[in-house]
Amino acid sequence: MVNEFWFEAENISCYKNGYKVVKDLNLNLKYSENVIIMGPNGSGKSSLIDLINRNIYPVLGDNVLLKIFNKDLINLWELRKRISTVNSEIKNRINPYLTVIDLVISGLYGKYCLISKKSERDISIAEDVISKMNLVNLSRKYFSYLSDGEKQIALIARALINNPEILILDEPIANLDYRSKFYIIDKINELSKLNTNILCITHDLTMITKIYDRVILLKDRSIIADGSQKEILTSKNINKLFNINIELIEYKGKWNIYQNSYND
Repeated sequence: MVNEFWFEAENISCYKNGYKVVKDLNLNLKYSENVIIMGPNGSGKSSLIDLINRNIYPVLGDNVLLKIFNKDLINLWELRKRISTVNSEIKNRINPYLTVIDLVISGLYGKYCLISKKSERDISIAEDVISKMNLVNLSRKYFSYLSDGEKQIALIARALINNPEILILDEPIANLDYRSKFYIIDKINELSKLNTNILCITHDLTMITKIYDRVILLKDRSIIADGSQKEILTSKNINKLFNINIELIEYKGKWNIYQNSYND
């Protein structure tokens, strides 16, 4: 029987520098779904990514289970091929005078620099990814000449060049202006047509669009709600998650908030 889950965790706890950064995690993620995990800063979102990428390891004990792609132990090279992660820190590693197409090609080699001995096949693969993401107009531009939103999309294109099964987007619209935010959101929505499942980590309700089958709310390193958008995205749940007083409204497939008076 084929396992429907690419990530399975039961009773998982992890420590970093003596602090419990993952607390009694029970979570299964399916191949067949796009998932968004939302929580405030310090809720444990980054630690969950570290756990998936095997940058931190769980405390062993009875009734503890951690499997990725149905394996208790997985080669890190295999893991990197099957899961690609994009976060804002990557931008700082990029040579500002690297073109977008060379940046995308560098993903084939696990580097962030110019590949001097790239092949015609490398170029063809990169051009295909760039075309699928409608980035042809950016392909010959230097990375430093891109807007912040374009830089983020170029990094996502680089992450996709190895055809990962799972694409993890870590706060993809953090610190962007509204124009860049909506540009990124639209491009990510287009990715849903490709054969890659998305796991998006965010604190921003703007990110939640119809492509996400499942919403998980994370607070104080614990899951407090998990289900479909209709089930989970309520004013009560969002108020609990962020300790605020708002009314959550869905309009044309997007979520907006209205701030209530604290005297109401």
